[in-house]
Amino acid sequence: MVQTVRSEIIHAGCKKIVLEKPLVLRRIFFSITAFAPVDVWCESRVSFDDPMFYSFYTLAGNAKYFEVKGEGIFQGDVRVQNTTEGDVLYTLTEILV
Repeated sequence: MVQTVRSEIIHAGCKKIVLEKPLVLRRIFFSITAFAPVDVWCESRVSFDDPMFYSFYTLAGNAKYFEVKGEGIFQGDVRVQNTTEGDVLYTLTEILV
């Protein structure tokens, strides 16, 4: 079992692969947390192997956390797009078995 914990700063309007597709092990858990001041509106898009973000999950307002766990979860690249006007710090956790 391998646990990865990392932090990424994504600049305003930019997007980035935050978790790469596991090549040997299987992903059983991952979470994304966006850190921004409470009084600042923060909106981010989370995409699952879709570099154009046609289909995405939105982290906005007070919902600045996304978590998935279990055997049948997504195994590809996870991308985040910062759609706010300021830089946002993201923390990511992944568990592979």
